[in-house]
Amino acid sequence: MDQILPKKFVLEVEEAQSIRQSLNLPSVLHLLPSLVQSAQSLARPPISNFFVGAVGLGSDGRVFIGVNLEFPGVPLHHSVHAEQFLLTNLAVHGCPRLLSLAVSDAPCGHCRQFLQELRDGSSLEILVTSHVGGNLDKGPSFKPLSEILPNPFGPHDLLGKEIPLLLEPHNNGFSLLPKNAVYVDENSSNLCNGECELSSGNEISGQLSNGNWEKNEKDGILLRKAAFEAANNAHAPYSGCPSGVALMDSEGKVYKGSYLESAAYNPSLGPVQAALVAYVAGGGGGYERILAAVLVELEEAKVKQEDTARLILKAVSPRCEFTAFYCRPAKNGPAKPNLVGGY
Repeated sequence: MDQILPKKFVLEVEEAQSIRQSLNLPSVLHLLPSLVQSAQSLARPPISNFFVGAVGLGSDGRVFIGVNLEFPGVPLHHSVHAEQFLLTNLAVHGCPRLLSLAVSDAPCGHCRQFLQELRDGSSLEILVTSHVGGNLDKGPSFKPLSEILPNPFGPHDLLGKEIPLLLEPHNNGFSLLPKNAVYVDENSSNLCNGECELSSGNEISGQLSNGNWEKNEKDGILLRKAAFEAANNAHAPYSGCPSGVALMDSEGKVYKGSYLESAAYNPSLGPVQAALVAYVAGGGGGYERILAAVLVELEEAKVKQEDTARLILKAVSPRCEFTAFYCRPAKNGPAKPNLVGGY
């Protein structure tokens, strides 16, 4: 069973179909529980040593993997659950909807609430493989989320129907970056809470930083832009405080993650955890290979991510150079949502 799933976190449509055919299964849906055990082997739980794997079918036909991540040296509530990893993996790869998922163990209440953040989340089909064991001869028996989370409290209790939910397109309305600038607001002044080394003759408006300016300006601009894009894509309709993190590894590869809120608040996933999900899912290897990180968040946010991001990154990769940048929302607020696919 361990050899069924390649050591990767996304199976393209053709690859999933090929594995399905090799196992003589009638559909990709039947394939999901067969991949769970292999998915568990990709988890990183050095504290609990409890390996959780989740395998989901996206609306575009791709198969996505989620695993749990734990970070020694930081509080346990900063861990990433497999279901959270799974949804973040879909978001990173632009899949608009999760149809079904198979998971090794019953989702905790935390994760059931996080899954409720999806459009029509109560109809999401779930199979817990530990409950069925090897008894799949008659085919997998998926159950809707509503059966394990009855009488839910979710987005519909707090938001209008026009507000985009998790996995749907977001645009939080921040100004776009000029080619050689950091974060620009036409009415802001040049502010910096640290040592900012600017290129000679390059005047930048709206620059707010609370760390040392990256020595490699080209990499710095790339990281800032990625973190800015992640903040623009963040799902933060409850606090109104979107944020994003971008990481760079020793090979110069960039991985970005967006803050993902829950209507119940506590199950929300921070931007640094989302970026670490992207790093693991992208084959980034050990965390010590992360050498630089940038956080972008609102200048006067009610919910601040900076201290938490510093704490986690210092614990997992002490050599990582961390910088936070602040931006301001557009004058007219977030752009109007562009909902597609009947959502």
